[in-house]
Amino acid sequence: MSPMDKKIDAAEKDVLAGIVRWTQKQGMKGTKGGWKEFLDLYDKKLGSSLSDPAKRSIDTLATFLKTFTKDEDLKFLAKVMQCHSNRKAVVQFCKSSPDQESPQQKLVRLTLEHPEYPLSYSFPSHNEEWMVTKLGKSSKALKSNAVVAIDCEMVLCEDGTEALVQVCAVDHNLEVKLNELVNPNKAVADYRTDITGISAKDLHGINCSLADVQESLKKLISHGNILVGHSLNNDLQALKLDHARIIDTSFIFKVLDGPRRPSLKDLCKSVLGYDLRNKDAPHNCLDDARAAMRLVLAKIEHGFDDGIVLPREDVPNTEQAKLLLHRIPVHVPKEELLNIFPKEFQIKLQPNVNGRGQKKYSVYAIFKDPKEASEAFERVPGNEERDSGGRPQKLVPFHLSTGLTTSVYVRKMECNDPLDQSVSLSKSLAQVEELIVTSKKRKTDTVISEELPERHTNLDQCAHHVKEIERLKQELCQKDDEILNLQKILSALTRKQGL
Repeated sequence: MSPMDKKIDAAEKDVLAGIVRWTQKQGMKGTKGGWKEFLDLYDKKLGSSLSDPAKRSIDTLATFLKTFTKDEDLKFLAKVMQCHSNRKAVVQFCKSSPDQESPQQKLVRLTLEHPEYPLSYSFPSHNEEWMVTKLGKSSKALKSNAVVAIDCEMVLCEDGTEALVQVCAVDHNLEVKLNELVNPNKAVADYRTDITGISAKDLHGINCSLADVQESLKKLISHGNILVGHSLNNDLQALKLDHARIIDTSFIFKVLDGPRRPSLKDLCKSVLGYDLRNKDAPHNCLDDARAAMRLVLAKIEHGFDDGIVLPREDVPNTEQAKLLLHRIPVHVPKEELLNIFPKEFQIKLQPNVNGRGQKKYSVYAIFKDPKEASEAFERVPGNEERDSGGRPQKLVPFHLSTGLTTSVYVRKMECNDPLDQSVSLSKSLAQVEELIVTSKKRKTDTVISEELPERHTNLDQCAHHVKEIERLKQELCQKDDEILNLQKILSALTRKQGL
């Protein structure tokens, strides 16, 4: 039995199901094809009609994963297993010594326990130029509470990869420990100046390399120190750094208004009470690193265990008339994407400037108006799900002119349809009206009782009204909880249907 077979046999079912979902999203194929092709061969009775990995047995999941024989695929799957091993080591340490879990260690545990951690942090760190820090056999590395927050800016290179051009790091006192511009050492296709704030002239004469940055960071995160960042996996990918102890601020806050992975800007507004940057302003690497550290300090001090509500921004009509097509394989020509939509829709495509190009790219499909964009979204095939920002999207299959079949994600630009909002609002108003009617009825009953010979004193009436107000407050809180639970159930069912 190979080492990979042993790891698969030892893995838990939810781990294997998560890995299978990831292979689906990446379009990975083993010797028996992709997941659905494998099911059609493996299970003659149900085939791919039951394609939800969570509903399949461990044997079925493991058998599928063992069809991957390419060295690159095996190394990646082994890395995913290692992520689960890191998570297990930290969780076991916290369970064995619950009294010794510091607030910082708790946030490390929350990050590692997040459902998206294993796949977001499964890096190809076996490749050249990567630096790996390991937990080691000693528990000393699990006890450090020192935190360092980082943020990076990246440019798109002509070979389709991304390269690091700036990195900033601050300590828990928000003091700058690292602030370097970095020479990408390859031809740049797009500096993304409107996002990074960096242009070609800023990098003129810069000699600092990726290896230099890695050496500097190695000193900052030695002895098990904790690395902090927002969607830190993107920064670590650019740094080619695989670090075991991390706090991802997009993972550690409970969001009340949907299954969203919050943006740094939204968290700053909701948690810290300030605007991180003006609308359409470029990123400030140092400000973003400090913001991530402030969020960690706020979480430690205030907890926010009851959850937070993210700010909602109105999406302009010009944006609502767009659909985002993303995770498009680079071999798919942009013109072929027009075949996704029915011929009666008049659309044009434009590059998504925020897209990060490696093996995938993204574009906007621009329609005549928001209504036409919404109709186009409804008519494309695929199960509707929600992205990390709570926006509706579908995984849409379509045929290329070469005869091959591929798939891309088609996403709306706003979080909720106006119709959904009006239905939700009408339900909430109906519940409030019901409480008001009940309150009026009880008030009438109170007046009748006051006409009886045994009248209450003014003090008794005040006490009664106070109790009535408190009771109504409790009822409203209970209704809010019921609405929240229904929203969670609806979100879970939506995700389930989209698998």
